[in-house]
Amino acid sequence: MNKNESLWPAIFRGARPVDVSLVIPGSKSVTNRALILAAQADSPTTLRRPLVSRDSELMVQGLQNLGIGIVEQDAIVNSGFEYQLTVTPAPLSGPARVDVGNAGTVMRFLPPLAALAKGEISFDGDPRSYERPLGPVIKALEELGVEIDHGGRYSLPMIVHGKGKIPGGALTIDASASSQFLSALLLVAPSFENGIVVTHKGGSLPSMPHIDMTVAMLRDFGANVSVNADTNSWSVKPGALHGRELVIEPDLSNAAPFLSIAMVCGGSVTIADWPTHTTQPGDQLRSILTSMGASVSMSQRGLTLASAGEIHGIDIDLHDVGELTPSIAALAALADSPSHLRGIGHLRLHETDRLAALTREINALGGNVKEHETSLEITPAPLHGGVFHTYDDHRLATAGAVFGLVVPGIEVENIATTRKTLPDFPGLWSSLLV
Repeated sequence: MNKNESLWPAIFRGARPVDVSLVIPGSKSVTNRALILAAQADSPTTLRRPLVSRDSELMVQGLQNLGIGIVEQDAIVNSGFEYQLTVTPAPLSGPARVDVGNAGTVMRFLPPLAALAKGEISFDGDPRSYERPLGPVIKALEELGVEIDHGGRYSLPMIVHGKGKIPGGALTIDASASSQFLSALLLVAPSFENGIVVTHKGGSLPSMPHIDMTVAMLRDFGANVSVNADTNSWSVKPGALHGRELVIEPDLSNAAPFLSIAMVCGGSVTIADWPTHTTQPGDQLRSILTSMGASVSMSQRGLTLASAGEIHGIDIDLHDVGELTPSIAALAALADSPSHLRGIGHLRLHETDRLAALTREINALGGNVKEHETSLEITPAPLHGGVFHTYDDHRLATAGAVFGLVVPGIEVENIATTRKTLPDFPGLWSSLLV
């Protein structure tokens, strides 16, 4: 392929207000947690409106390779078609191979489940997956008696030697690099013979809303979970999970670039089916974008953000909502005053080093970003066109599209990487703007 063929000309709109409504695809975080829980249940589960993306497809394929029955269908609901997955539990067995791609939920949630299988389960993925931290999950499983071949690297690729059961017990882990380390163990703990008590010791936990999501979903499937905030410990009793019907919420983090259209161009954007109560970190967009100059309202139509196209800088700790950082950084670079995005050092370990990547790419367009170990200082400056590199990171790609709204001549490299969490971002983006 010619290098230039991978460049997507961002859609330029300028200061022409919008008035659009859209439906955001299902949450990756909820979909992949539901799949892990459904695989352990004592009866089938139906997931309504789950996400269809590379990350969710990798999770489905991994579970199928372990022996779980998963059937997709377009069901007729309210005179319309609705995509559904039916998950039928079955004994887990190897030998099997799991491709994790570069999906954090797959590389961290599936190994504990694979340890419950009988046989060898090999894990591999994209080159970047070898660099992403996995050690705390591997060490925890080894402490529970699971044999894992990882060549002393405590990372991918690796082979899990499943014995069909895990005793469980008490564990201490450091989940300061990723809340997924903790969620990975909790999600499978009901199937451990003695359940589990996990205590976190280390730096502050990133993305606590995702841990709250894990706990809430465990309880939804019938698990007995208790949380001791004073000791940073979580207890899950052994017991059966029960299959259920579950409607997957829209992915609120994926709403960030779409809400940014009204922030940047002016006008209004309505996101349908925005939940009134949720554990998704993306729900904090309501307060964050209000602080940056928008007005946000809820109605039967969903969430509506209205803006005059004036963006104010913000000083904010994004530790719990780090996945929103690329979109907030893009808005900050287009604001009328400086911003300080703090508490985001853990983003260096995501799909790419997001702090370094955002600094490099915004500054290459003429921006003024100062990178610190755990924060970004962003001072608005006149921007110009150029190639916005994405480093195979879906959230960098959507940030590039936001810049292109008001900066002529932006080309986003590898826009297809957005398929990690959005089935057709370019098509949906274009349908709202053209």
